[in-house]
Amino acid sequence: MTSAGRFAPSPSGELHVGNLRTAMLAWLFAKSTGRDFLLRVEDLDRARSGAETGQLRDLQAVGVSWDAAVVRQTERTALYQDAIAHLEAEGRTYECFCTRKEIQEAPSAPHAPLGAYPGTCRRLTKAEREIRRASRPASIRLRSDVTEWAVEDGLHGRYVGVVDDFVLRRNDGVTAYNLAVVVDDAAQGIDQVVRGEDLLPSTPRQAYLANLLGLPTSEFAHVPLVVNHDGARLAKRDGAVTLADLAAVGLSAERVRDLILESLGLPPGPLPSALGEFAPDLLPRQAWVWKTPVS
Repeated sequence: MTSAGRFAPSPSGELHVGNLRTAMLAWLFAKSTGRDFLLRVEDLDRARSGAETGQLRDLQAVGVSWDAAVVRQTERTALYQDAIAHLEAEGRTYECFCTRKEIQEAPSAPHAPLGAYPGTCRRLTKAEREIRRASRPASIRLRSDVTEWAVEDGLHGRYVGVVDDFVLRRNDGVTAYNLAVVVDDAAQGIDQVVRGEDLLPSTPRQAYLANLLGLPTSEFAHVPLVVNHDGARLAKRDGAVTLADLAAVGLSAERVRDLILESLGLPPGPLPSALGEFAPDLLPRQAWVWKTPVS
């Protein structure tokens, strides 16, 4: 199977400048290392009508292309079920009946990392589980045998993060992100994952899960975010941040592309023209503060 990088947006709305910058970086990382570049729509949750079409259009407008048909998570349910069944057969899962509020209010387990699931449902008896099933559906959690896991990141170096009994399938039957992303990347031959650095804390969980499933671990590079003037992650509420908004104030998609390339220390023009000067070691390590330019 050909090695590949990818971009995997959720079709919850329009892509903003931060999303487009990450997509362009993922494309540059992949193409500079001779990999294919794939696009996966992570539509298990929060899909908005028409969002996928708009996202694909905007990616193409800034020069991001992909080398195979778009894959959608809602078409891959059987793969997720097989992975959970594999873990269940090994005794690595259990039912959890906790609500979010109960988890927040529960005392932490002894020696558990801050923010980790305290294991409330881990040791329920069969009778206790039956009682709880009568009042609410269960999610499925991983029965982890570690509390942390280390990954190597191309920009951050060695990173050690929390691994707890995280959710594999929610109580509404929807596969959880941490499982879906691991299964999808392996199935698609993706061995390079470039995404926003806000996702770095979840990466040890995913790497640990890949290890349990006997799947290869990707190379990771978590890139700086685009932020507003307050230093908060860029969002639609920050004004003209999507291609449509920026077009309305006179900025073309090509101009936005060039601004993003400039922020990375790369020359303007079609995306392939930046490959000759692209070097991960030279990328800015700080967040890019977005200020809508005057056309």
